[in-house]
Amino acid sequence: MSDKTITFTIDEVEVKARPGQTIMEAADEAAIYIPRLCSLKGLSPFGACRVCTVLVNGRPQSSCTQPAAPGIVVENASERLHDIRQDIVEMLFVEGNHFCMFCEKSGNCELQAMGYRLGMMEPKYPRLWPRRELDASHPDIFIDRDRCILCARCIRASREQDGKHILGFLGRGPHKRVTPDSSDGLVQTDAAVADAAVAACPVGSLMRKRVGFGIPIGQRKYDHRPIGSDIESGAEVPDERK
Repeated sequence: MSDKTITFTIDEVEVKARPGQTIMEAADEAAIYIPRLCSLKGLSPFGACRVCTVLVNGRPQSSCTQPAAPGIVVENASERLHDIRQDIVEMLFVEGNHFCMFCEKSGNCELQAMGYRLGMMEPKYPRLWPRRELDASHPDIFIDRDRCILCARCIRASREQDGKHILGFLGRGPHKRVTPDSSDGLVQTDAAVADAAVAACPVGSLMRKRVGFGIPIGQRKYDHRPIGSDIESGAEVPDERK
């Protein structure tokens, strides 16, 4: 760290940060895990899911977008924040149609893993059971909007890493959805199975075809270690697309 190092605390633990780093980035380097769903290493911060909410000097902030500042007091592991995050994850479940036992992403899904980490058993909110369009027009990729959590990871990856601008949001409120830049669906775009946008999806929404259930139970990403355990162990922050 340079003489410009920023010092602040997270749950009474002193944390160092470089100028320009977010609270989440500094926490990751300090082996402190802050739950997140829309944040992905290598993509610009977006602040969509709010699962990474922390209290900064007593006020709620999204840690993936909030810059670290000298002397701030950050609260990350309180019961209040746990309840906020659990409520957010439960709402994500009821706003879509998530059937983990039938989903190709089960065991590798960040939403499912976050539910386990936060101790979610059954959402307390009524399910909305939306009817959303499936786009399976592409020979190698499909979009299942029933599982989409509107994190924009695929949109950002398409623009920032693939350089294709294939995907975007359409509509507002409960009608908001991810859509390709063609009225005829993904098949009329230059989307490719190797695109970063495909790998960036944290759930089973944007998926490769013909690979579902290819990893046996017990060998999937979150079968043995909870989400965030790599950060807590001090390992390098992973690229979730790999």
